[in-house]
Amino acid sequence: MLNYTTYTHQESTIWVTFVHGAGGSSSIWFKQVREFRKHFNVLLLDLRGHGDSKPTLKDAFSDQYTFDSITDDIVEVIHHLKIKKSHFIGISLGTILIRNIAERYPDMVESMVMGGAIMKLNFRSQVLIRLGIIFKSVVPYLWLYKFFAFVIMPNSNHKESRLLFVREAKKLYQKEFIRWFKLTAEINPLLRFFRSADIKIPTLYVMGGEDYLFLPSVKKIVDKHTKSSLITIEDCGHVVNVEQPQIFNRLVINYVSDISWESILVQKTLKEQNMNLSKV
Repeated sequence: MLNYTTYTHQESTIWVTFVHGAGGSSSIWFKQVREFRKHFNVLLLDLRGHGDSKPTLKDAFSDQYTFDSITDDIVEVIHHLKIKKSHFIGISLGTILIRNIAERYPDMVESMVMGGAIMKLNFRSQVLIRLGIIFKSVVPYLWLYKFFAFVIMPNSNHKESRLLFVREAKKLYQKEFIRWFKLTAEINPLLRFFRSADIKIPTLYVMGGEDYLFLPSVKKIVDKHTKSSLITIEDCGHVVNVEQPQIFNRLVINYVSDISWESILVQKTLKEQNMNLSKV
């Protein structure tokens, strides 16, 4: 099972689950934990092979990870904790995993908050991946990761995010990096499906105005998907929760609170309607 940490709230029944991106760990949410635990129950987890989630013996003999298998890792923790429903907050590749959870286990997802969402790979992204495929077994993975981080987060105000992700990536082994990198083989058809399917679960995209690789495709998705909305934070890059934590925290806490109250009111109305019907 994945390494995880929970912070329980004495009064709230609302859960938020944070999902980090590839090469990161649950530590990237350090600017969120203090504020979110004031309002909600919080679940932080380290994805397979990241942070303190060391690869199992089964993983060690497997050269291929899939989005479904990594998604099931997260779901296993949630079932173990007996959490019936959660709001999911993700960054970068973590948003793909959250969207996959919503597709496969929709009853488990109250809402999705997608920071630095990856919903389409543009031409530059695809070139980067092809270069990575060519050099992944020859060039030390940390060199590749630093290169990718610089391309995705190029500006001086993105430096903190770059350094944070590179520092966390140092905890990975070369073989583990290669297993994760092989996920790129299934990413395009999966994202194509996500863009075409309106899942109709409340979704907030929080994107940096300088997230040049991924922001354009998210704008198009929000125009098509009925329960999706977009907030763009100016002077901010890919890792919005690190670069603009105060804005990110305020926006997301308000969003989760509003969605939760709407859900409570709907359930209350349905319960009252059922009671009235039973009296007839």
